[in-house]
Amino acid sequence: MSSDRVFSQVKKQSLFDRKNFIGGSDARIIMGKDEKALLRLWKEKRGEAAPLDLSAVLIVQLGLVTEDLNRRWYELNSGHRIGDVQRHAIHRTIPWMAATLDGLVKETGAVFEAKFMLPWSFSEEGAAEKHMAQLQHNMLVAGTKKSVLSIINGGGKWIELSIEADPIYQTILIAAEKAFWRAVKTGEPPALFDCEPPKPRIEAVRVVDMNASNSWAEFAALFRETRSAHAEHERAKTELKTLMPEDAKEAMGHGIRAKRSKSGAVSFDLVEMEASHA
Repeated sequence: MSSDRVFSQVKKQSLFDRKNFIGGSDARIIMGKDEKALLRLWKEKRGEAAPLDLSAVLIVQLGLVTEDLNRRWYELNSGHRIGDVQRHAIHRTIPWMAATLDGLVKETGAVFEAKFMLPWSFSEEGAAEKHMAQLQHNMLVAGTKKSVLSIINGGGKWIELSIEADPIYQTILIAAEKAFWRAVKTGEPPALFDCEPPKPRIEAVRVVDMNASNSWAEFAALFRETRSAHAEHERAKTELKTLMPEDAKEAMGHGIRAKRSKSGAVSFDLVEMEASHA
């Protein structure tokens, strides 16, 4: 049997299997805001529509061909190893909830998710929110509370984001997926669940070289130039506070006015000095 024929049979079997479970990429659609995409997914799960052919979608193909590089780059930079690559996992109590994992981090048990994203308007927060449903779904399936989002950016950068399980969002996610799966079984069209993803709590894990940023250079220079003056300014405020009598509500002199609030905090502002007369 030729390799092309084997690949074709494996692909057909994979498509057949996908009708029997909700996966991580499905979770993103179920928790999203695109009603047309939701109805298309519902028809696919019911066998009433063929899955979209993504072979001609460049961004999808870039994600596929860079997945192995993504894993190797993560291992090189993190010192961790990725196992269980492309393992098909099923939730321990919900048989229709499954995932094909990009991998699991051996040292931490975290779900590993490899993505390729374009640099236009890229932000770490936006990337985490975009893939939040998939990450939370895959963590539920894998039975872990940690995930790693490893992103190769089209601008030639690599970004690592660590995202933890969110029990509240996961509860809503399970409810939304149950409602969708019920719709698949009953034939009643599903409705959007309309749930905002949680604001990602992104762990700082990178050391970034900002030498190429002109704005960073400008404010770094300003920081260096004003550091000494700032330290002297703070020392002056401390000394002025100690000189202000404890029973004084206000103290003025030499162009400075100090005010004491009801809580005892002292603030300062500048006042115009009176012109001296001969």
